[in-house]
Amino acid sequence: MKKWFVALAGVMLSLTLAACGSKTVATTSGGKITESQFYSSLKNTSSGKQVLQQMILNKVLDKQFGSKVKDSDVTKEYNSYKKQYGSSFNSVLQQSGMTASQLKQQIKSNLLLKEAVKADTKVTDAQLKDQFKSYQPKVTVSHILVSKKSTAENVIKQLNQGKSFASLAKKYSTDSATKNKGGKLDPFDNTDTQLDSTFKKAAFKLKTNQYTKTPVKTSYGYHVIKMDSNPGKGTYKQHETELKNQIYDKRMNDSATLKSVVSKVLKKGNVSIKDSQLQNVLADYLTSSSSSKSSK
Repeated sequence: MKKWFVALAGVMLSLTLAACGSKTVATTSGGKITESQFYSSLKNTSSGKQVLQQMILNKVLDKQFGSKVKDSDVTKEYNSYKKQYGSSFNSVLQQSGMTASQLKQQIKSNLLLKEAVKADTKVTDAQLKDQFKSYQPKVTVSHILVSKKSTAENVIKQLNQGKSFASLAKKYSTDSATKNKGGKLDPFDNTDTQLDSTFKKAAFKLKTNQYTKTPVKTSYGYHVIKMDSNPGKGTYKQHETELKNQIYDKRMNDSATLKSVVSKVLKKGNVSIKDSQLQNVLADYLTSSSSSKSSK
């Protein structure tokens, strides 16, 4: 149930472009290739233009919102990826074509962009109340996954007789990642996109220490779910910060919103393109009118 490295919210590509100069990039029997030659060739490609777009955006975002994103924020999110992937973290990085420093840069770019989205969004009470309808606080559950319904029913029977959930998980569960931890999963809320929706729906109905009385069927098999900690939904006022973040995240996942926000950031950044062949590199963002209005 681990999630792959998704493209961190943004509208451009994050790479590094070599500075223009006479330094030799490569030598061949037919002659050498300099940085300026490489730059001249690269700048006319779509990839090269995307690199420049991202470098410009990073500069203006950092200027306008850098004070709101701390190194510790980047490190915290980076460490959450490391924890999520465990021993496979480095191999996943390699498969994604990224180094650790590139991932950290992507994370920082994403956090800066989120600050820009937040600045562009005024959240109303009506929006908070609407978001609260689907809201569920973070809960912690344990589960036992088996392939047959009859096995799951047998597990529930033993739970009813007072058997330990952790011992039954170790004995019966086919989820090798959790069975030796009592079946415990990482905390999740209603925004989780990795867990099966049927699984989440059944889990959210449980109070602390309750378990499902019938097997829960998903594409993985049959689950018996136990609620380890459910703080309860409460009122929307008690969860205003979380609700706002969910609204911001929704806007972060909307391409029209992101284009509108990026356009405003770039216009405020007083960007001036000095290379005549790249004059239109930001045309999509600086000349088009925003099709997404800020939430007022």
